[in-house]
Order: sequence, then C-alpha cells, then structure tokens
Amino acid sequence: MSRRGTGAILAVAVTAPLAAGLTYVARADPGSAEEPAARVVTGTAEVTRGTLSQQIQISGTLGYTGSYTVGHLGAPGVLTAAADPGETVGRGGVLYRVSNAPVRLLVGPVPAYRDLRYGMSDGPDVRQLELNLVDLGFDPDRRMTVDRHFTAATAAAIRRWEKSWGRPAYQRTGRLAQGQIVFLPTPLRVAVQQTRVGSAVTPGTTVLTGTSNGHAVIARLDTVDRGVVHVGDQVDVSLPGTDPIRGRITEIGQTATSSSPAGNDAPPPDPELATVPVTIAIRPPRGLSLDEAPVTVDITTDSRDNVLLAPIAALLARPGGGYQVRLAGGGLVPVEPGSFDENLGRVEIVRGLAAGQSVEVPAS
Repeated sequence: MSRRGTGAILAVAVTAPLAAGLTYVARADPGSAEEPAARVVTGTAEVTRGTLSQQIQISGTLGYTGSYTVGHLGAPGVLTAAADPGETVGRGGVLYRVSNAPVRLLVGPVPAYRDLRYGMSDGPDVRQLELNLVDLGFDPDRRMTVDRHFTAATAAAIRRWEKSWGRPAYQRTGRLAQGQIVFLPTPLRVAVQQTRVGSAVTPGTTVLTGTSNGHAVIARLDTVDRGVVHVGDQVDVSLPGTDPIRGRITEIGQTATSSSPAGNDAPPPDPELATVPVTIAIRPPRGLSLDEAPVTVDITTDSRDNVLLAPIAALLARPGGGYQVRLAGGGLVPVEPGSFDENLGRVEIVRGLAAGQSVEVPAS
C-alpha cells in the first residue's frame, strides 16, 4: 500500500537544523498561582525558501524483469544437460542438450520457426540471425550484409560459429536446423529446470523458465494514486544496507487487485484498497545479491521551487481552528500552511512568515 506525502499531521521527525540551548517553559494563565504543567526543551529553525516535493511511498520486492519459457523444438530425445537455476546464459551459450546435441541461445524478439539455410525465403528471422553472427564476431571481414536475405556470406559466418564449437570441417554445414537454436529477447537467467535431466523430451516440452538478468522492483500502487504516477517517472529505491538508488517505472499494470476480504458475506470491495502492479527498472550496486529482498520506493508526484518552508513541527494549533507558530523571540504568529512534505518534515507557508525568520521547534 502506498503512503502519501500529504495529509494530516501526526508524529513527525524534525529534520531542520536546530539552534541549541533554548528551553521553553509552558506558560500558565496570567495571574495563576499554579506551576507550569511541563517544561519543553526547544530549539529554533530558520524559515527558508526551497523546493517542496510531494511523494508517494510504496513497498516492493527486488527481482528481475521479464518472464520467458524455453520449449524444445527439435527432434525427440533424452535431456542430457540443462543450465542450472541462477545461471545466466548469454548470446551463443548452451541452454540445454538433447541426446548430447546442444541447443544454443541467440538474442532477438522473433521466435525460431523454421530452418535457417541458404536458399530460404527472406524474413525477419534471417536479419536477427545475421545480427547475432556479427555480435559474436563471426563476420570479421564484414562480407555479410545484415538484412532479411540469407546469402553465402551468412552461411560462411555460421560455419565459423560451428568451428568454434569444435566441429571438424567436414561436419560444418553452414545452416541451422529448427531446434538447434532458441531466440529470446534477452540473455536468460534460469529460474527453474522444468524437465529433469534424464527425462524424455518431445517437440513442445518446456525445458527451462527464467527471466532477463536485468534487475527490477515489483511493487503495488494504490489505484487512487494511478493518475499521478506514469511510465517513465524517475523514482528513488531504498534497498537493505545501501543508499537509495535511482530507478525508472517501466510498466504499470491495468488489472487492479483488491485486498478486501472475500466471501459471500464480505462487504463490497473498497476501491481505495485496490492496487495495481508497478515494475521499476534499477541498477543495483555491483556485487549486490538480494533476490526477493523487500524495498521501499519513493515516487515524486509534484515538485515546486522557491516555496517558503518551515518545519512541520513548528506548527501549533490555534484556539478556534487554524495554525500558528512561536517566533524565536517568543511571540505567536498565525500562519496559513499549504502543502506538506512529510518525508522531510517540511510545510509550505502561504502567509504569516518571511524567509530568514526563526521559529521554535521541539529540540531533537
């Protein structure tokens, strides 16, 4: 659930710098013989101009982007090897072996759907193949034109790739049969071996499932906040044991889930308790391995410059309603607050104060 950066004033930590050494004694009514009820130690904070931000804070979990399934497309056989969970298979790497024949990964959005060989019709899968051969370094003389057409130069690049596998010259074909390669949009970080090594596999058998190796935070956003949060927004993500890092919202789900109780006798779902999933791309510090770690995400929904700011803790209730502050000299001044930034403990002062004045706040 999200926590807004505006709203009622509750317990707030004072973050403004305080001038030490002041003690404020609670004042009794004039003429009263009673002793003051309490002694409150105070400091002072300066009223300044600055930037006021309004934020939403939501909770999430550190994970990885994308979800991919690797199905066998080749001839039936026995699964003799497979990449282990947690292993990342990159471009050209072996995903698994069937009857000891390797199935390799190439990167691209178009799935492998036919044999790739000289004389085939043009298509996007050919261009995708050629891009991979170039990236793998098997067109060193740049004889291959990266396009939709399979040429003799394409076949020559495949033969160089086959040579790198250790194939003798007489076994290098210059073509790739369906089932020898798998196209995925990204290198695969293996999550689960869906088929046990030693089991029989047939066309359509799911062998592996996994994700990309790009980190992401998956969080839940209240639907009431959906209108102020957008794909592309920059956010701050707080990970365990590290300083906050920047992230970017890449996806906001369209299907809301309610946390209201279920059952025939349950009241109708409360729309304010419904949430949608939010995906946030991040780059954690090197060496950080915190799969499924809980995180918090601060989303700035509004920011205004040159605003008159005072600590929220300086606000005092006025008899009859409204707010006032006590100046450093002891006098009470009515003020009109505007927006609140609870994360930093600051409030916008619309009228009643000027920049440079000092107000009393509880000492920290």
